[in-house]
Amino acid sequence: MRVVGRGLRHLAVGLLALLILFEEWGWEPLRRALIWLGRIPIMRRIEAAVARLSPPAALVVLLLPTLGLVPVKLLALWLIAQGAALAGLMVIVVAKVIGTAVLAWLFALTQPALMRMPWFAAGYRRWYGWKEALFARVRASWAWRTGRAVKLRVRRWVRWQGT
Repeated sequence: MRVVGRGLRHLAVGLLALLILFEEWGWEPLRRALIWLGRIPIMRRIEAAVARLSPPAALVVLLLPTLGLVPVKLLALWLIAQGAALAGLMVIVVAKVIGTAVLAWLFALTQPALMRMPWFAAGYRRWYGWKEALFARVRASWAWRTGRAVKLRVRRWVRWQGT
């Protein structure tokens, strides 16, 4: 049973690591993409209001998009059950991308208030440390270093072709 438990734990950590990598690689670019919303006057007022929230209210606002995605995920499951697996998968992917963008935007606005809650600040510091250690392991891996080298070569080749 220990071997099975250990295997399941490794599987869970691996899946969580993949999720974190997806979130991290998408988080900043998607957040930057939503910054253009800040140019719209109503969005500036919304951002200012969210930034002024109390810590508990900020936590509620941060969690709202998660609840909003439940019907979308149910739609995706319904599509898959109807035999439209590709459409269901696309709904999930689009919802994940949009959800990540909105969550990144909201987190940037609510983080100062959330960090005033001791339990949140402690959990965030622990999470951030774990995530950074994970990234250090990934960046040290053969696959990461090889991928970076290939990416650099492709960029150089594309630049060379353009001259």
